[in-house]
Amino acid sequence: MTRVAMELVMADEGREWYRDGLRFECTQCGNCCTGPPGAVWFTDDEAAEMAASLGLSVPDFRSTWARRLDGNWSLKEQLTEHGWDCVFLDRTSQPGKAICRLYNARPRQCRTWPFWPENLESPDAWENSRRTTPCPGMGQGKLVPIESIRIQRDAPG
Repeated sequence: MTRVAMELVMADEGREWYRDGLRFECTQCGNCCTGPPGAVWFTDDEAAEMAASLGLSVPDFRSTWARRLDGNWSLKEQLTEHGWDCVFLDRTSQPGKAICRLYNARPRQCRTWPFWPENLESPDAWENSRRTTPCPGMGQGKLVPIESIRIQRDAPG
């Protein structure tokens, strides 16, 4: 193989396997917002945004809706018949839907699902996440172009 051919092969291997985009459309099932105990991390700026959306001060928001975990802030969870739901997951106001009461101010962790780096490592990682969440919207709906995926994947946390 020539040097140029080898460089082309190496460049292609370095490209994202999802270079043609991935299909995703939220079905409002709530599965990404529940499960075993976990964490919904958020930054100080996100705390301020969530607090403002609720008409609260940041200290009041944190004391009511958040907890310290491993030295960082996470939204609280509540045990339901579905698992450990995020405290802002609303399963009652729209029957058959699970919606976020903080949707417009939700943390980056929530805004970027399912385009997390660990889900994008390989087709197998994507499929495993789709199956184990389980997320019926992964692989369905509109095609999300790679540029949008990169923005979400690489957003500062």
